[in-house]
Amino acid sequence: MLRIKNLSVYYGYVHAIKDISLEVKEGELLVILGANGAGKSTLLGTAAGLIKPAAGEILFNNKAVTGQTSEQIVSKGISLIPEKREIFTTLTVLDNLLLGAFHRYRKNKEGLKNDIKEILGIFPALKGRERDLAGSLSGGLQQMLAIGRGLMSRPALLLLDEPSVGLAPLIVQEIMAILVNLKKTGVTIVLVEQNTKSALKVADSVLVMERGGITHRGSPLEITANSSIQEAYLGRARS
Repeated sequence: MLRIKNLSVYYGYVHAIKDISLEVKEGELLVILGANGAGKSTLLGTAAGLIKPAAGEILFNNKAVTGQTSEQIVSKGISLIPEKREIFTTLTVLDNLLLGAFHRYRKNKEGLKNDIKEILGIFPALKGRERDLAGSLSGGLQQMLAIGRGLMSRPALLLLDEPSVGLAPLIVQEIMAILVNLKKTGVTIVLVEQNTKSALKVADSVLVMERGGITHRGSPLEITANSSIQEAYLGRARS
């Protein structure tokens, strides 16, 4: 579904993404692990059209989307849920959801009503709070709202950047269960996450990034069997 070939990204003189190639298969949940500064958010932002690459190619459903704007990429079926949620705290829950469908609002206003119902079915904790200001919600509900807003664009590919940050363990479990259910509906997911144990439980495949490159890739079982990854990400000392 998504293919990235020899991608390089710079921030000024800093080489943030170094000749990365990867493939995300339709229907899978791919987890990307890595420390802060590894390039994970930059990779997602580039795939979503927020950052312009210096070199390389991005293909979505066998069509090049390299260098296209974020609006163009959203309309093609890729949605990014950014780190720290980035919801509009002074707007209502409903308005935040509607903003996720900005690219088709005028063409399909009636259809949006059904989409809202579907989102509230996925996140029943938001039901009845449509008129509440988003800033009044708890962190967990704000994260659900952020994901719901992303789903309002009807994505085929959902990119999530650190959705568990600042959330209680039970809420993290709930978010991960929601992602698994979304995958069952046909949504392909790329999940950047530092909560390694939770992420590995839901992953189909895993990439590990360091300093702008991919150092490991494999199944969750293969990744957890690697002693260096155990020490770095799972808190287990080398034997």
